[in-house]
Amino acid sequence: MNFPAELKYTKDHEWVKIEGDIATIGITDFAQKELGDIVYVDVSTIGEDVEKEAVFGTVEAVKTVSDLFMPLSGKVLELNTAIDSSPESVNTDPYGAGWMIKVKISNPSEVASLLDVTAYKALIGA
Repeated sequence: MNFPAELKYTKDHEWVKIEGDIATIGITDFAQKELGDIVYVDVSTIGEDVEKEAVFGTVEAVKTVSDLFMPLSGKVLELNTAIDSSPESVNTDPYGAGWMIKVKISNPSEVASLLDVTAYKALIGA
């Protein structure tokens, strides 16, 4: 499995790429493998302020639906609309084409609570 060292991670299996006050968020390689074939991503929080650990959407796989949890408080700025027509990109390229949302971070101090790659690998036993 692939876990880029420059990203941050959550115990709920989201990854976060931080660029200034913007965070790009998706699910990890581990999460997409656990879910199986992803058929739909639903995010209805565009333009909303969402608190850390609140649900910002759901991901639907062939056998299950899973909530997506916000890793950092912030305003949801953008949804990756390409995953509407190609949800399988979450499986094939979870850290690239399969990203889900972009958020304007409202509480930068929360970044310290995210896991680095070593801590995330320990969490999942990798």
